[in-house]
Amino acid sequence: QVIPVESGGGSVRAGGSLRLSCVHAPYTGCTADMTWYRQVPGKEREFVSGVDSDGRINYEDSVKGRFTFSQDSVEFTATLQMNNLNTADTALYICKVVTKCGEARFTLFGRGTQVTVSS
Repeated sequence: QVIPVESGGGSVRAGGSLRLSCVHAPYTGCTADMTWYRQVPGKEREFVSGVDSDGRINYEDSVKGRFTFSQDSVEFTATLQMNNLNTADTALYICKVVTKCGEARFTLFGRGTQVTVSS
């Protein structure tokens, strides 16, 4: 099964920046709503940023003003520009793609890209 693919993670010092990307195979006649989550070992997956069912972009409170989300719902791509990173941002960042084909919805998660922020 084809799943979304994330890239752009890495190791940075606090205050640094990274730009994450998520790509998925587009479906003709369909669009995508994409969302970024993050997860650290031993904790539940946490919402970071994404598009809701009304088309609005939302952010988790701790990333507001630092992270910027964008997506191309036709090309099935999304980016997450992360600025002023801090150690609390260290996590595996996972992309979720909800494919919308008429009334049908299909949800897939990628395997994630690791972000590590050191002090």
